[in-house]
Amino acid sequence: MSFLGIDLGTSSVKIVVMDDAGKVTASISKDYDVSYPKIGWAEQNPEDWWNATQSGIKELISKNNIEGSSIKGIGLSGQMHGLVLLDKDCNVLRPAILWCDQRTQEECDYLNNEIGQVRISEYTGNMALTGFTAPKLLWVRKHEKDLFDKIAHVLLPKDYINYKLTGEFATDVSDASGMLMLNVKERKWSKEMLEILGISEDVLPKVHESWEVIGKLQKEVAEYTGLTEETVVVGGAGDQAAGAVGTGVVKSGILSAAMGTSGVVFASSDKYEVDANNRLHSFCHSNGKWHQMGVMLSAAACLKWWVEEINVDTDGDAFEKLLEEASKSPVGSNGVIFLPYLMGERTPYSDPNAKGVFFGLNVTTTRADMTRAVLEGVCYGLRDSLEILKSLNVPVEAVRVSGGGSKSPLWRQILADIFGVKVQVINSKEGPAYGAAILAAVGCGLYKTVDEACENLIQVTSSVDPISENTEKYDHYYKIYNSLYPILKDSFKELSKLQ
Repeated sequence: MSFLGIDLGTSSVKIVVMDDAGKVTASISKDYDVSYPKIGWAEQNPEDWWNATQSGIKELISKNNIEGSSIKGIGLSGQMHGLVLLDKDCNVLRPAILWCDQRTQEECDYLNNEIGQVRISEYTGNMALTGFTAPKLLWVRKHEKDLFDKIAHVLLPKDYINYKLTGEFATDVSDASGMLMLNVKERKWSKEMLEILGISEDVLPKVHESWEVIGKLQKEVAEYTGLTEETVVVGGAGDQAAGAVGTGVVKSGILSAAMGTSGVVFASSDKYEVDANNRLHSFCHSNGKWHQMGVMLSAAACLKWWVEEINVDTDGDAFEKLLEEASKSPVGSNGVIFLPYLMGERTPYSDPNAKGVFFGLNVTTTRADMTRAVLEGVCYGLRDSLEILKSLNVPVEAVRVSGGGSKSPLWRQILADIFGVKVQVINSKEGPAYGAAILAAVGCGLYKTVDEACENLIQVTSSVDPISENTEKYDHYYKIYNSLYPILKDSFKELSKLQ
């Protein structure tokens, strides 16, 4: 008995096979492109996701000689907040507007200021942010009214794949939480929000818990991929909730820090709680509970930009060389501080106009200092979310890391030092895809609950303790980092107007 976990990311889809002992026996990734039609916009063609997913499953099954009937269940994880629109014939109406798209500031201002942030938070547990789905829908209503009138189905990215797999229109509570349309406390669609948006519940998918079976594979999909029509598909989860399952973050005290393209600090909660200022997202967790999380829009993406765009001509393995150089720069990067706002920022500022900044440069600054500053700046940004959680008395015993940035021992040590908390690495490196496979295993009855599955499958393999001397130094640098955004906020806005 095996299970497929599929993670529909921003740049690629990753598919893993997990056996009933929790071991990943095979995996594959398929890339696709992101389109940036204007500054601050980000779109993708949903058909690209589907083509990559079904061809990836087929190749994975074929190349690894997997018996299709051995795959009992499929779970999906996906990039959150994306707006996928279908007409009455289930054709895609326009490119999907992605989580990192920043075009909807006016719509967010309308929701937060005219409707009122307090009311929006009462309905959904969150304030309106440019990344969320509801403001995107308002943007389409205002700028593409003819298209808006043709909408028959509103889906999230992974839910479009679930529809293609099963023919069912379904979502899960964790992913739906990020649409700003769900009553997160009650785990059902908010009638008040749907009225504000001018849509009926009929265009929205049915809401499920993440491990609940939503359907079985359609015949043509089973035949093409090599699976069977008896393979079930579960509701799945948003990428962060699935990633938390994949790292065993399903109880209080253990946080996760995802250092992927974006950065996330995630805390599980047994009860529904909302930060009064909506600095954190309050969402449903994929284990039947809730969670709070802070999101920075550029995490490992900052290092990727620094290496591939600015240091593109570096000889050899550029990432390895630059990280080796950075290890020789001292704590605090010789006074250089990097603000990681390359795509605007979400937590704690909710500012699409925020820009990346190197602060503190002088004639002695080296590339090593600047590289280390990028690493430190991302960790400072993650600490912003940690500080909010601590102010809400959320217990913090350890942080489990995932994502591309977590592969660097240097970066893990910097994170431990800046957080002042033990950083743990677990036995799975597959992140959300692994979490999605676990959800499928629960849906197929291998485990009674998600928590039980995590307890049996997730193990800590290594940990990094903070170095107290470094933590003390970083506390001083973090104060300076924290002071820079308020000073630059108005300048960021003016610069955006010029662009």
